Amino acid sequence: MSSSEKTSSSNYKVKLVFPDSIKIGIVVSEWHPEITEALYLGAEKFLLDNGIKKENIIRKNVPGSFELPLGAQLLADKTKAVICLGCVIKGETDHYHFICEAVSKGIMDVSLAQNKPVAFGVLTTNNLEQAQNRAGGKFGNKGEDAAFTVLKMLAV
Repeated sequence: MSSSEKTSSSNYKVKLVFPDSIKIGIVVSEWHPEITEALYLGAEKFLLDNGIKKENIIRKNVPGSFELPLGAQLLADKTKAVICLGCVIKGETDHYHFICEAVSKGIMDVSLAQNKPVAFGVLTTNNLEQAQNRAGGKFGNKGEDAAFTVLKMLAV
């Protein structure tokens, strides 16, 4: 879908065997907390709506998006899947590009090394307004979409 269309996974249900016994980790960046908390709430709601028990959702906070892969690695041993939630907003320097590349590669590496779903729920935007639009705003909640992704992958 184009970015001009609202996307949402909230209308979808994922059929899992024994969803009430599945543990899901969620690693949340503390940088841009107004955005990452909204992403977390979207992910948590989707998991609960799909039968994951609240006590089986394990949340860990990390200082920033760069630390998400290590947070995911630490949670991967305790869970069936991990959702990584963060927000990187472009600034005036190249720092944005280095962080985005490192985070996306790190999350993929954890998923492949652990042989389990690790979802990339990291917003990479040009400004705060774009992030707000994707954290429960007019383009849906990408935390919810990341939760959909891990459940869908668990069903594969």
